[in-house]
Amino acid sequence: MPLNAKATQEFVPIKEVRDGIVVLKDDSLRAIILCNSINLSLKSSDEQKAIILQFQSFLNTLDFFIQISVQSRKLDVRPYLLLLENRMRVQNEPLLKLQTGEYIEFIRNFTETVSIMTKSFFVVVPYTHVALKSDIGILQKLFRGKNKEEVKVAERLDFEEKRSQLEQRVSVIEQGLARCGINSTQLGTEEVVEVFYKVFNPGELEGKIELEK
Repeated sequence: MPLNAKATQEFVPIKEVRDGIVVLKDDSLRAIILCNSINLSLKSSDEQKAIILQFQSFLNTLDFFIQISVQSRKLDVRPYLLLLENRMRVQNEPLLKLQTGEYIEFIRNFTETVSIMTKSFFVVVPYTHVALKSDIGILQKLFRGKNKEEVKVAERLDFEEKRSQLEQRVSVIEQGLARCGINSTQLGTEEVVEVFYKVFNPGELEGKIELEK
């Protein structure tokens, strides 16, 4: 493994992603919730005030910290252009073929002069188990003298207990956002991995897209 790759991994506090839950190196857990957005400028003044007050009330009821993350990325229109080009090649009507070609050029020129951005909104929900000295002693007794399979079972049970506490927090967040008119859903394992892959590998989003034969 290259030295720079190893050094980069040391700065990433993620140990694994299990069942959609991010497990950090300190064994604390994180759930990631994807949220839609609300365009307040399209709301009336009274509606804007009501939404803001409801969101303020929602935040004030929380007894744990959350992190709100907004990711802005330039929209990649190449898959869309590729789709249009494939359809244009099989188009038999000359006029429609010409119009499709002109539309492709319009989209290509427009996106080259104007940066079209997409935004994704996430809420990160944490759970950290506070281990007391008595808890540590109990855990040591549980793991002492057990084989690897028994240790794995015990670790799985410990993870499930922590995940249950985290999912209760996720439910509180989703219900609170729903009262504000915001739809949300918790990400699964593949979606979580994709989010972090895009964060740590932004350059690969501009990679080459091969045309279909």
